[in-house]
Amino acid sequence: MRSIPIGAKGAFEAVVRREDLASTFKDASLPPVLSTPVLIKFMENAALRAIVPYLDVGETAVGTVVSVRHLAATPVGRKVLAEAEVTAVDGKRVSFSVRATDFENEIGDGLHERRIVDRARLARHIAEMEARDSASRDGH
Repeated sequence: MRSIPIGAKGAFEAVVRREDLASTFKDASLPPVLSTPVLIKFMENAALRAIVPYLDVGETAVGTVVSVRHLAATPVGRKVLAEAEVTAVDGKRVSFSVRATDFENEIGDGLHERRIVDRARLARHIAEMEARDSASRDGH
């Protein structure tokens, strides 16, 4: 990992689709507006884009902390811009301020953290977990 500068920025744009709506994603009784988990996904994508240029081959960054306020409803078809800015770097832990707009109104803001990890090591760990799960399902 190369040094990640404070202030590094990333952005992610998306159009709200029917499958992104709270009424589709979670429960039909909810209003047909962008769900909070999908808003968070947009913010996480922006954060990752802020640091990808500083990652070495074989590295990625996984989300570890999310604290987001969902401030306004966003209907299907509306375009969303999520933005992230690096606010702190502590070893492999990177902190961000995140926000999202619908190009007219602020629809969310908050804080997010990601941890830099080695892809191969993470893949080995996941494979070991899956093998243990499979063995326990098979009664071994």
